[in-house]
Parts: sequence; structure tokens; C-alpha cells
Amino acid sequence: MRFIKAKGLVALLFLCLSMPIMADDVIYITTEEFRARIFDYKEAREWSYAGDKPCVIDFYTTWCGPCKRLAPIMEELSQKYCDQVVFYKADTEKERELARVFGISSIPQVLYIPVEGRPMLLKGLYPKEDIIKIIEEFLLKGNKE
Repeated sequence: MRFIKAKGLVALLFLCLSMPIMADDVIYITTEEFRARIFDYKEAREWSYAGDKPCVIDFYTTWCGPCKRLAPIMEELSQKYCDQVVFYKADTEKERELARVFGISSIPQVLYIPVEGRPMLLKGLYPKEDIIKIIEEFLLKGNKE
């Protein structure tokens, strides 16, 4: 009986450790929400961001190792920049249309969207310091609130 309980606890611990941990500040976004909050690509021809704060969209899947390593970085940065930048996550297996619109064929990919200007899509897992630099220089343009 002890073996069964221990085995069950090990399985539960493994499940908890393998799941990405996300802060309340990171928002899981659907294709429909993207069209409402960020850009309605079905209605508009030219890029025009609908938000009032810059945003970051982490395109991921639940089974992707690099995506799991990126998740805690995004969580930490979403807390650090919570008043200045909106952080989203889009599961490419659930939001296939959205992934197709941005040509997401490998993951992770992160879309950085400034309030003014065109977004920037980067492939791969970048170090936290590089992501901070992108947020500071591209999204916030060196401005601190």
C-alpha cells in the first residue's frame, strides 16, 4: 500500500513539475481574443494595434522543452513590467489559425508588439537579458514610467 501511495505522489509531483507555471499577469489568448484586443486581420489590410500598452505574445505548445524553459522567464517579466506591457500566451496547437497567420512553424516564437509601429517576431529561446533589452529598447523605447 505504501508503494502505491508513493508511486501516486511521485506521479503527481512529476505532473506538477512538468506543467508550466504562469503568473496571473500572463493571459492565455485565443484567436478571437487576438482579433478583438490586438489586430483584426480579417477586417483590416494594414497593421494597426488595438491596444494601449505594448504587448508580448509567447507562441508555445505544452510539450515543447524550450517553451517550458521560457515560461518562467515570461512569468517573471510579466510581473516586472505589469504596468507597462501586456503578456499573452498562445498555444499553437489550439490556436492553429493564429499560428498560421504569423507563419509559426517552429516554437517558441515571441511576437513583440509596440503601441506604434510594426511588430517583431523572433524565433527560438532567447536569454532573459536579451528579452529585457527587447522590451526596454523596442517596446518601451527606453522610457521608464
